[in-house]
Amino acid sequence: MIDYLLLGHVTADLHPEGRTLGGTVAYSAPIAHLLGRRVGILTSCAPDEPLVEPLRSLAKLVIQPSQSTTTFENRYTSIGRVQIVHRLAEPLSLDNLPAAWCEAPAVHLAPLVAEFDPRIASAFPRALVMLTPQGLLRQWDRTGRVMPRPWLDEGALRLVRLVVLSKQDIQGHPYLEAQYAQIVEQLIVTDGAQGGVVYDRGRPYPYAAYPVQEVDATGAGDVFATALLASLPRWLSDLRQPQSDDLARAVALAVPLAARLAALAVTRRGVAFFTSDEVRPWLDA
Repeated sequence: MIDYLLLGHVTADLHPEGRTLGGTVAYSAPIAHLLGRRVGILTSCAPDEPLVEPLRSLAKLVIQPSQSTTTFENRYTSIGRVQIVHRLAEPLSLDNLPAAWCEAPAVHLAPLVAEFDPRIASAFPRALVMLTPQGLLRQWDRTGRVMPRPWLDEGALRLVRLVVLSKQDIQGHPYLEAQYAQIVEQLIVTDGAQGGVVYDRGRPYPYAAYPVQEVDATGAGDVFATALLASLPRWLSDLRQPQSDDLARAVALAVPLAARLAALAVTRRGVAFFTSDEVRPWLDA
């Protein structure tokens, strides 16, 4: 039985030195596993994709076979970073989800390329559902060049109790922060080294980042979100539909831990496969 369900595409990220594993589920699974969660992943990629192999020791995987693995490239130009989508894996379907996984108490919806309708949150009525909507907040043209998208689906947002996004996710459409805060019970907006803001039923509470020497910020928001949700059992006896005040208190207690693990993640490149010994001092800091 799993107790932390991840839905989203793994990705192949292109670099001059080759392909590397990416995607929210790839950054999230190691953190949830380290925090004692039993992780299940529903994803889609090429059936012979070697990049997913490190995840098999951390999570149970259900892979929808696809002709391609979702593939991204970041190009750094004089006008800043340009992100390109080269290939897309198949959309995800809950038809492929083992029935027992629908009973997971924590569900993390982690779309990267709008690979599922976020209203599938309604399939988990007893779970604590978190959405990291970065893949709904992007679109791309015929060349694959990624641009911001002003995604706002009030019906979908009301089906989840936690939303974690970054300032970068809503660049170009900063007004979405205030709109999300009025809809979502617990909204966390991260801002890298500047910390971020927790909105508890619309009320803002800033938090500080944990200072480190940054090497690579990729995936830090994914690590933050996962550490938040995966650590809530420390302060909630039951994740299934906690009262709003209980959830707010648990989130407030979890945010410093999530910020510490996100800070640890940016001190190295790529997906952070930490050991328990590496993480323990950061958990107790």
